[in-house]
Amino acid sequence: MEGNFCVGPWLVEPSLNTVSRNGTNIRLEPKQMEVLVCLARHQGEPVSKEKLLRAAWPDTFVSDDVLIRSIFALRRTFEDDPKEPRFIQTVPKRGYRLVARVVLVGSNRAGTGPDGQTTETGKATVFGSRRKVWYGGLGLASAALLSGLLFVSNAGGLRTWLRLDETPSIRSLAVLPLQNLSGDPNQEYFADGMTDELITELSGIRALRVISRTSIMRYKKTNKSLPEIARELGVDAIVEGSVLRAGDDVRITMQLIYAAQDKNVWANSYQRRVSDVFVLDRDVAQDIARQVQARLTPPHIQISQIQPRPVNVRALDAYLRGRYHLDQVGRGSGDAAARQAADYFQQAIQADPDFVPAYLGLVGAHSGRLFPSSEDAAIIKEAQEKVVTLAPDSVEAAICLADAEENQLDWAAADEEYRKVIALNPNSVDVHRAYARFLDNLGRLDEGWKELQTAQGLDPNPELLPPGLDLPEALMKRGAYDQAMVLLLRIDDSHPNEGQTHLDLSVCYEQEGMYEKAIAELGRTSTLYGYPEIEPRLRRAFITSGYQGALRQWVREIEHLQAAQEVYFPAYLATIYAKLGDTDRTFYWLEESYKSRNRSGQGNSLVTFLKADPVLQSVRTDPRYFDLLRRMGLPR
Repeated sequence: MEGNFCVGPWLVEPSLNTVSRNGTNIRLEPKQMEVLVCLARHQGEPVSKEKLLRAAWPDTFVSDDVLIRSIFALRRTFEDDPKEPRFIQTVPKRGYRLVARVVLVGSNRAGTGPDGQTTETGKATVFGSRRKVWYGGLGLASAALLSGLLFVSNAGGLRTWLRLDETPSIRSLAVLPLQNLSGDPNQEYFADGMTDELITELSGIRALRVISRTSIMRYKKTNKSLPEIARELGVDAIVEGSVLRAGDDVRITMQLIYAAQDKNVWANSYQRRVSDVFVLDRDVAQDIARQVQARLTPPHIQISQIQPRPVNVRALDAYLRGRYHLDQVGRGSGDAAARQAADYFQQAIQADPDFVPAYLGLVGAHSGRLFPSSEDAAIIKEAQEKVVTLAPDSVEAAICLADAEENQLDWAAADEEYRKVIALNPNSVDVHRAYARFLDNLGRLDEGWKELQTAQGLDPNPELLPPGLDLPEALMKRGAYDQAMVLLLRIDDSHPNEGQTHLDLSVCYEQEGMYEKAIAELGRTSTLYGYPEIEPRLRRAFITSGYQGALRQWVREIEHLQAAQEVYFPAYLATIYAKLGDTDRTFYWLEESYKSRNRSGQGNSLVTFLKADPVLQSVRTDPRYFDLLRRMGLPR
């Protein structure tokens, strides 16, 4: 047996003397690995002690005790019980037998099909009682998977065998964070980036529910079993693997496991240049799609027509580092994280001017600034136009177009673009969330809630991980502050340094009459966004002047920061003045928000508050409110 193979759910890599599963990587002694390889060659058959000794110690005389210790070590590795063996069975007076299923990974030699025909190079052969053949690792370069691809011909009885496969249909899956095998913690960003891209690719399988990144990252380095993880996420299958980057090369191994039975369905290993990582993710997604398609009746698989291309390695590194810093925005770094992210994305663009993901990152970095300027707006617009030019038929381009239509206050056109995006990629949790916010902001709450429920189905733990704030904020828009508070506190337990979480908590505490806690959360918010000096001033104002006095102090602080051009939240200031009962100042800031609506390239910031925020209910009978709706092209 040459190359890598799987024993049950364990991936065995003889060249590295390792076995791995679910992020756990165990190193075997070389002789133990040779014993395991010999057993795997004869899977299901008794192998005598003499044969095993000759295989592992061909030129050395050793006693049976050495072999017994090796078998013991293998059983301990696989957590096997010799009394009820699931992996290695002792055959009295004959030797040992590997009873677990063995799957060759990326084999370069022929195997035997169910009718005796020879399988083609590169396919993974399953050794078992029926000598089944898995069609995996084909790595087709076609742009999309045509419906029924595996059933084009019936060569070797393949169609007949596939219909006999006992694995139930796989209609949902989760990709666990890829394990970083480099030994360098500074390479975690690379493994995480590979995970993200694979999830994105798999989301193009239309008939498959693919869990989003936010729900799977908490399983990084977890000790939970795959069936347990699958139950928590509500999926049929788990994709897990590892990534090893060495210089300009990257090697990944992947497994598809039917979780209910902890059964390995498919496995393969890939080795490419780092510049081809996006092509690699596409190939992995297509191979997994083939396995899933064989279990969908009828098959409904379609992967995006947009083809990945080789990317400059310096551009890739800069991009992945930029994404890391972008994730830190609102976690105590003020604008520093957004600026660092933007710098990295610019470096990526300089290294590769046609690298679409870097332009998308640039949009996020400049949108996340606390005081977005007209320059930010220009950069955002230019980056979005570049995405549309470079990848006009992509989901990302459609999102950019939808955002641009919102900024131009063309709500009907934006609605059409969102629908187009969802048709292109129905598994994108971000798109469903964005469309839900869009509908809510237009006052279409029933439709918005339906979209949010769809997003929640793709991201079953939104209350635990950002950007799970969409759910509590949707509840707040509907006046369910008590329910929103419960979810926000759960988010805070796992991610205590999210500035937006504490800002939302302050609103919930206020609505529930818990004013001291509300001011404390505002202080925490200011600290997390980089202004810790505000927190003690808010506390003093509350002690001396109560909640109204502290709220006035808060609004003075924000107005001061806006005057110093450090933050820019005119629509939010309007809501604070509405709470204070100052209608004129409320409309002053609403008007300022309308006048400068394109300042940050986020023209929908005003409408977020205008029709959706319950706090503004007190001004919605004022003629100035209806005039503002008219100018924005919004219905009453």
